[in-house]
Amino acid sequence: MLSTDDIQRASDLLWQTWQAGGVIDHLPAAMKPETRSEGYAIQARLEARSAALLFGWKIAATSAAGQAHINVTGPMAGRLLAEKVVAEGSTVTLGPNRMRVAEPEFAFRMGRTLAARALPYETAEVMAAVASLHPAIEVPDSRFLDFTAVGEAQLIADNACAHQFMLGQATSADWRAIDLARHPVACQVSGGPVVEGSGANVLGDPRIALKWLVNELTGLGVALKEGEVVTTGTCATPLAVMPGDGFSADFGPLGRVGLNFA
Repeated sequence: MLSTDDIQRASDLLWQTWQAGGVIDHLPAAMKPETRSEGYAIQARLEARSAALLFGWKIAATSAAGQAHINVTGPMAGRLLAEKVVAEGSTVTLGPNRMRVAEPEFAFRMGRTLAARALPYETAEVMAAVASLHPAIEVPDSRFLDFTAVGEAQLIADNACAHQFMLGQATSADWRAIDLARHPVACQVSGGPVVEGSGANVLGDPRIALKWLVNELTGLGVALKEGEVVTTGTCATPLAVMPGDGFSADFGPLGRVGLNFA
């Protein structure tokens, strides 16, 4: 079991690596998390690094293919730091980002707090606490040289590969009347082929993914707070991006979002 000092040292190393744009092979044995809980304990220290309130949460590995790609058994939660949120239509510098992909995602902003509790939340209860639905784009990255080999505990410690995030405008459509699982999303890089996806790629339904996140947090004794945003995972195959590319995601009546890369 990791000590408090071990947890802090692991967090320090991952944070310093992130800020420097570097990579490590793995965390040293003395501070390596062996369980998801230890990974989350390391990740939790990130919040103290930010000068702003926590912007929200991301969910990684929400599809079977995504889980297989990074060799994990299920989804993982990560923190969205306010300093890593970019404005819609921004030009994002890829710099040392090695993943170099963009992901179209359904994101929810919470209208009220869901406190941690022993009884699991149901989907209807979670959705009743949502204020708005947004199209969004995530640009992930990892602080590990081979993120497919380090295992889920270290990936959770590494903030579930969170990096940059763009939140689109809240949709004005009646999204609660839409079957989000069947809702199509089309994305494209710089005039290349259009790649299609849907909400079904996100644990079967973005609403189910949001419920998963709430219950994952409540199991850690963490509340999902009013105003926080949850982005539910990529609903299409992540598209490779390079400097000079533009990425767009069309959610139909729910909105359209885009980023440029430098």
